[in-house]
Amino acid sequence: LGQALIAIKNMVTGTTSACFEPALDYVVVKLPRWDLEKFHNVSRLIGSEMKSVGEVMSIGRTFEEAIQKSIRMLNNGRIGLVGNRDRFDDLEQALTHPTDNRLYAVASALDRGWSVDQIHGQTRITPWFIHKLNNIVGLGKKLSEFTLESIPEVLLREAKQKGFSDLQLSNLWNCSEEAVRDHRKTVGIVPAIKQIDTLAGEFPARTNYLYMTYSGAEDDVEFQPDSAVVVLGSGPYKIGSSVEFDWCCVNAVSTLKEMEYKTIMINCNPETVSTDYDICDRLYFEELTHERVMDIHDKEQPAGVIVSMGGQIPNNLALPLKRNGVTLLGTDPDDIDKAEDRHKFSALLDTLRIDQPRWEELTCLEDAEHFADTVGYPVLIRPSYVLSGAAMSTALNRDELRSYLERASEVNRDHPVVISKFITGAREIEMDAVGEKGELYCYAVSEHVENAGVHSGDATLVLPPQRTWLETMRRVKVITREIARALRITGPFNIQFIAKDNEVKVIECNLRASRSFPFVSKIYRINFIDAATRLIMGRKLPKIHRSSFDMDYVGVKAPQFSFTRLKGSDPILGVEMASTGEVACIGDDVYEAFLKSMLSVGFHVPKKGILLSTGTLEHKVQFLDALRELQDLGCRLYATPGTAGFMGRFDIPAETVHWPSDNQDPGALACMDQDKVDLVINIPKDDTPEELENDYRIRRHAIDRNIPLITNLRVASYFIRALARYTEDDLAIKAWDEYE
Repeated sequence: LGQALIAIKNMVTGTTSACFEPALDYVVVKLPRWDLEKFHNVSRLIGSEMKSVGEVMSIGRTFEEAIQKSIRMLNNGRIGLVGNRDRFDDLEQALTHPTDNRLYAVASALDRGWSVDQIHGQTRITPWFIHKLNNIVGLGKKLSEFTLESIPEVLLREAKQKGFSDLQLSNLWNCSEEAVRDHRKTVGIVPAIKQIDTLAGEFPARTNYLYMTYSGAEDDVEFQPDSAVVVLGSGPYKIGSSVEFDWCCVNAVSTLKEMEYKTIMINCNPETVSTDYDICDRLYFEELTHERVMDIHDKEQPAGVIVSMGGQIPNNLALPLKRNGVTLLGTDPDDIDKAEDRHKFSALLDTLRIDQPRWEELTCLEDAEHFADTVGYPVLIRPSYVLSGAAMSTALNRDELRSYLERASEVNRDHPVVISKFITGAREIEMDAVGEKGELYCYAVSEHVENAGVHSGDATLVLPPQRTWLETMRRVKVITREIARALRITGPFNIQFIAKDNEVKVIECNLRASRSFPFVSKIYRINFIDAATRLIMGRKLPKIHRSSFDMDYVGVKAPQFSFTRLKGSDPILGVEMASTGEVACIGDDVYEAFLKSMLSVGFHVPKKGILLSTGTLEHKVQFLDALRELQDLGCRLYATPGTAGFMGRFDIPAETVHWPSDNQDPGALACMDQDKVDLVINIPKDDTPEELENDYRIRRHAIDRNIPLITNLRVASYFIRALARYTEDDLAIKAWDEYE
């Protein structure tokens, strides 16, 4: 502060001052990432209110190159602007009403022969952009007239300069991606590495920001083989993969630098710390695809690549990279494949005599119905790939199962669905751990507040567990050690369990860092990623003393949701993740930590009244003690007819409010409109259409009125117990190191 701009050195270029007009020789495209398909009833229209959950940034020498790269960076199944399976029944509607898919509607219109002026008239998009998109569509049509053997070299080079990937071209020519790669390398078509040069050659650039382009004749940097370690980043923030994985990547890079390794980061997310200029020795703002990682590997020839820090995107690249001669550090990719492949992992668990929920991979409706009838409803359904936008779901009966599979119209031998027995009333437990050549080095066991059925990313985590039996904890640790040895794990991994009546079953195992690694590292004050990185690099570490895991405090991680921005979406939790963020709080006991976490995500202590709709009779009985605590707190209670009647039997007073469909006063919606309540507890009852509609309208109205909403019985019980034990003034404000 207080200095003239000409006196401040530009930290990126290293040669100019801050008072310098940049001159660019590249094009940057920033593209949002939406996950609207994960929400029921949500409006897909986009406008002045933000709905995206993340973004990517691509760099190229042409707009065509940059836009196609950015589409692939989104990691939503599309391979570029053209060559996808997008279908628009009403193309004019898709153009005039902007949604998250309008870019692909424009491409579809161009493919069908619409003129630039026609599309401009429907969308008001500046014609320059439509012309550029038309260049890609037109080139795609021209390329489809050739084969890999007949394509002229000049046309292949143009395709790469316009951002066509090897996979895109292989689909056009009905050959393998590797065949395209081998052919273009044979004829000398390889990308050049360029610096992000804001000086456009006027001064020497000394930046470590790099990108690759086919519109360059030479590389801007020199290479030192076997001197660096590559860390693959996490890509765009999306539901299920956010800043937690970037924390892991940054900590891995920091540890590598402490160990005096040169570091290379590959990532495409401008929001992350990992893409800051001073984090690593070289930063590639590039796609996390097999093609691009191999391109960088061919140039850099690093000592090794770490895939276990950035979540599922780099983990999926492990086996293809190994098959192409890349040295991967940590757990062997073949062992990663044993955990990722459902059949191989299930067979491994059977060999180890470790229990798992019954499941089958099915290719037709009749077999699916037979399996569900055999194991009993409810069942969990997940596609082997994304079927027409359908996500993971539960079916409570045959009608729901049939409805789901009919929507996923491409269920066949090539595209099966996996159906497993859904165990009701079970507790979910998470194990985050670090392995060293198959032995357990350090671990953290967390329990979910919610019963199984809520996605682990939406669950409220408690560490250390407060309500899990010692025998269950012992079984979890024993099973973890057996799996770690069988898969010869070196590095971070996560296992999810369900437990009921002291029976423990394994749901899945991920041989990579998980969303909860930052949380457990901070609660235990043991940096799991630092330890994992050192072990991956072959360093020996002293054993962690058992007392390090004994704590006199409790940590709680709670999810943050964005339902207010997602108009029409049903704010209910299930097996498909919906949260867009999280908080973590510490307390002297679980209720203090839980209340702090709830207040941190926007809840507040109710002062006016609470609207209750508490589900089935079984739910009502389970919630009875919490209702009595509300009565003792002196809260004014409003309840839907069934809940009010149940409460009356136990002398708990509540004012009855009617369901929205009853059209009677006083109504539940009017109760919220009249500002009588500042907390809504709505526990879904059953799957009848009337119940579903009434519950949805109450939940959605609460969100639209900005009234805190709880839809899970166990979360509601915890919240009420916490309110009974603590006021806001009772919550201790302590520094992190004051907890021991």
